[in-house]
Amino acid sequence: MIYLDNSATTKPFPEVVQSFQKVAEQYYANPSSIHRFGSEAERLLLQSKKQAAQLLKVSPEEVIFTSGGTEGNNIAIKGIALEHQNRGKHIITSQIEHPSVIQACGALESLGFEVTYLPVTETGSVRIDDIKASIRPDTILISIMSVNNELGTVQPIGEIGHVVKQYPKIFFHVDHVQGLGKVDIDFYDCGIDLCTMSGHKIHGLNGTGALFVKKGTTLFPLHHGGGQEGAYRAGTENLAGNVSFVKALRMIMEQKQTAVKKLETLNQRLRERLAAIPYVIINSPTDAAAHIVNISVPGFKPEVIIHALGENDIYISTMSACSSKRSDESAVLAACRLREDRTTSALRVSMSFENTQEDVDTFVSELKKVLMELNKVMG
Repeated sequence: MIYLDNSATTKPFPEVVQSFQKVAEQYYANPSSIHRFGSEAERLLLQSKKQAAQLLKVSPEEVIFTSGGTEGNNIAIKGIALEHQNRGKHIITSQIEHPSVIQACGALESLGFEVTYLPVTETGSVRIDDIKASIRPDTILISIMSVNNELGTVQPIGEIGHVVKQYPKIFFHVDHVQGLGKVDIDFYDCGIDLCTMSGHKIHGLNGTGALFVKKGTTLFPLHHGGGQEGAYRAGTENLAGNVSFVKALRMIMEQKQTAVKKLETLNQRLRERLAAIPYVIINSPTDAAAHIVNISVPGFKPEVIIHALGENDIYISTMSACSSKRSDESAVLAACRLREDRTTSALRVSMSFENTQEDVDTFVSELKKVLMELNKVMG
């Protein structure tokens, strides 16, 4: 099997699965229980949070464990909006954010908030001047992803943060789900107040993740109950999941430098071979994150290509896994103002450092065969 859909989810590291199983079997007490068994679970939870903070170079009190990217984005965006609505109801984001950001903002609009959806360049980049021009006296939040999940475009987070720093009452949220372990971001230097991370994008488990909440940032909690996670996320903690997330985070950070170099090599090899196929247009910019290569094959239906490759145990995707069943057109590519024949024929190849050059070569070879066969049928 050749798995090239790592932006949708990654294969968990065996060590991550083992850590989850060990904790689930040996530390299943509720961390909030006052008996010794519960105290042991609580100590492990606090230790995990401290380790996560060290890896992220933040304070333990600024780490909130979550169930992943969607929950983290919702807590950040809705939490800021509801907590600070008396000061303003204007939010700024971009047209190419993940559905969990776009739809969270849409839900807030139904509650009376105003949202500015910034346009992007042809390569999917937000313009700093557009951000500056969109800021109003009632702006309370700017939410921009670090790496686009379809194109791989790396946004100028540091520059955006520099702009936001000039407005002390505006909070800056970054969806770092696709960038974690691949694109370096210093939360403090970039002026980030909230940052979303997900476990299953870094070889962790589904249902795990974290949200960085900078000290001094106040949120309206979406869950009320036992006051867990600093009262931001009530509910019995997923201790085994949290430990496994930290394990994945540690492993991906330790291997990051080598892994990114390998991904860059694979990316270049993939681009060179795809460029030789007459039907293929590469959509991802050359300076995109190395693990994502988005292409269009005008005249061919993406789902047909995907199913044909799947017959040979090669797996790629169309759009974001959270969007791919909703529409035939990529909203991200449409926002980049690409032609309709490209926005409706997009395919996403997303790699991990566990992929090999042989994987890339085999994929391109099989893609050529599929396109030739389909061309015969169509012609």
